[in-house]
Amino acid sequence: MQKKLSVEIVIPVYNEEVELKEHVLKLHQFCKENLKVYNWHITIADNASTDSTPRIGEQLAHEYKEIDVLRLNQKGRGRAVKTAWKESGADICCYMDIDLSTDLKHLPQLISAIENGSDIAIGSRLLPQSKVSNRTAMREFISRSLNILIQLMFFVSISDVQCGFKGVSKNTVKELLPHIKDNEWFMDSELLIVGEKSRYTISQIPLVWRDNPGSTVRVLPTVMGDMKGLLRLLIQQPWKKLHRPVHL
Repeated sequence: MQKKLSVEIVIPVYNEEVELKEHVLKLHQFCKENLKVYNWHITIADNASTDSTPRIGEQLAHEYKEIDVLRLNQKGRGRAVKTAWKESGADICCYMDIDLSTDLKHLPQLISAIENGSDIAIGSRLLPQSKVSNRTAMREFISRSLNILIQLMFFVSISDVQCGFKGVSKNTVKELLPHIKDNEWFMDSELLIVGEKSRYTISQIPLVWRDNPGSTVRVLPTVMGDMKGLLRLLIQQPWKKLHRPVHL
């Protein structure tokens, strides 16, 4: 009998006491019904929350054997995701935002893309087949402008670097993740830019995505962080020092 692949689903959180329980349980139920062919696990990666998030997470972990909590003492979504992925050891590691803006029906597609040979799989809101609703014109403009800028600066084909819905293989965690320096919101962009420039294969999945009006993402500081990160990558070009192992 063939051994089931292990799948780690990381949810990075900071002060998400309002949505945490409802959305984690929704994800847990979806996994029970739709990921039966995998050994799946959910990790709540709490990066220094100051509200009731840690307590709620611990309660969920106590009640459900498939749920654990990773508590970090420093803020940073990128730090939370990277730490959880490195500690997991799963065959396939994913992460998604707690607001569940991405329709969960895409989770099996994300996992399958890695299972079928991709090093990285991402959800994209900017592909022609994607269906995005409830998003402001300003956020749409900023997102599209940033992604076009990245494509022009680095000659990459990634359509949506920022969407909080991504998966990577175990080899990618081991080989590529140690070279990703950002610990904040730019981590996603850095992973994809350095990954594609280093010839890691990336699958892009069109999404049904609904913007969450209660999102805690602060647009201006995030964009400023992205600009600093892009300038750093342009100067350092870390992919020139990366020698990707060949997997037979």
